[in-house]
Amino acid sequence: MIDLHAFGTLLQRMGYTFFTGVPCSLLKDLINYSMNHFRYVIATNEGEAVAIAAGAHLGGTKACVLMQNSGLANALNPLTSLNECFEIPVLGFIGWRGEPGAEDEPEHTLVGEITGALLKTCRIPYGVLSTEMDEIERQLHAADEHIRKNKPYFFLVRKNTFSEEKLSRGTAPGIARAAHRGETAYGKTAPVRPTRLEVLEVVSGLKGDDTVVLTSTGKTGRELFELQDSPHNFYMIGSMGCVSSIGLGAALVRSDKRVIAIDGDGALLMRMGSLATNGYYRPSNMLHLLLDNNSHDSTGGQDTVSANVDFVEIAHSCGYDKACSTNELGEVEKTIGDWKNAPALTFVHVAIQKGSKKNLGRPTVKPHQVKERLMSFLLR
Repeated sequence: MIDLHAFGTLLQRMGYTFFTGVPCSLLKDLINYSMNHFRYVIATNEGEAVAIAAGAHLGGTKACVLMQNSGLANALNPLTSLNECFEIPVLGFIGWRGEPGAEDEPEHTLVGEITGALLKTCRIPYGVLSTEMDEIERQLHAADEHIRKNKPYFFLVRKNTFSEEKLSRGTAPGIARAAHRGETAYGKTAPVRPTRLEVLEVVSGLKGDDTVVLTSTGKTGRELFELQDSPHNFYMIGSMGCVSSIGLGAALVRSDKRVIAIDGDGALLMRMGSLATNGYYRPSNMLHLLLDNNSHDSTGGQDTVSANVDFVEIAHSCGYDKACSTNELGEVEKTIGDWKNAPALTFVHVAIQKGSKKNLGRPTVKPHQVKERLMSFLLR
C-alpha cells in the first residue's frame, strides 16, 4: 500500500493542493486525506468536478480530480470539449472498479474492461498507479510534465492501493457547514423581454477592471465577442452546463477578482446539480446570470422545459445568498451594482427573447489564446 502521508507530501511539493471529485470506494482514503489536508471541493458529478478543476487552473492553481471509472463518461464532455480545446490540464485519479481479473460487482465489469480504451480514444494519456514510492515519484513527475505542457494525465488506481485515512472533518477549512437560506425576490418586469445582446451590453458596461466574464456555450459567447472582446472574457465552447462550475473554481482560488458566469436555460438544466455545489461553497465574489429564452437557440430553437422551472427558488434552496428574476434591464443593472457594492453569491434569472444577432460570427481568437490571456489577467 501507498503511505498517504508520503504521497500527499509529494503532491504538495509538486504544487497540487486543490482537489475536487465524486466519491469512489477505491479512492476513499485519498479523498479523506485531501479533505483533511488540502482544499477539496465536493462535486455532484464527474463533469462538474473537471470544470471546477479547470476554473482553478485558470486562477493559477494546479488541480486534481478524483472519480470512479463508472462516472468517467460524465467527465468526457468537458475533457474533450473544454480541456482539450482550451489546453487546460488536469491531473486525475480514477478508481479502477471492474479491473480485469479482479473480483468485483457485475455492474463494473464492462466499464472496467474499457476504461483504458476510453481514455486512449479520447487521447488522454494514463498509467496505472504503482504502490512503490520510488516508482510513484517517477510516475508523478512524468505526469507533471504532461501538465506543464497543458495536457491532462490520469492514473488508474487499483483496490487497496492507499493506506487508511480517517476523515477528521466533513469538508475543507473555511467552508460553511450549516444549512443556509438566501434571499429571493422577483424584480420589476418590462412588457417586452430584452434581447440577449441588450443584457450583455449591460453586463459588459458594468464588469470593471477586476471582473472576469465567463459565457456558456452557444450564442452567448459569440455575441459578447462581437460586442466587446476583452482579455477578461472566456468564451466557453462545448462542455455544456459547465460555465458556473468553471466560475466556482476560479472564484474560490482568486478571491481578489469578481466572477460573472453567464448561463443558458438549456445548459443549466443539463447540470443543475452545480447549483447545489455553488450554494454550498458560496463564493461571495461570484454572480451567476441565467439568460432564459425557453429554447436551445443555437441548435434550431427547439424548446427547453425551462418554462416549468422556478430557477430562483431552486437557487435559493441551494444556498445562494441572493436570487432574483427580472426581464427589466434597469433591474439587471441594479442587481449587478448591488453585488459589486456588497459581494454575496447572487443568482439572477433574466427572461430574454428567442433569437440572436443577425449574421453572427464566431470568436476569431483561438480557444487556447482565450485561456492564456485570461490567466494573465487573473494572475496579474
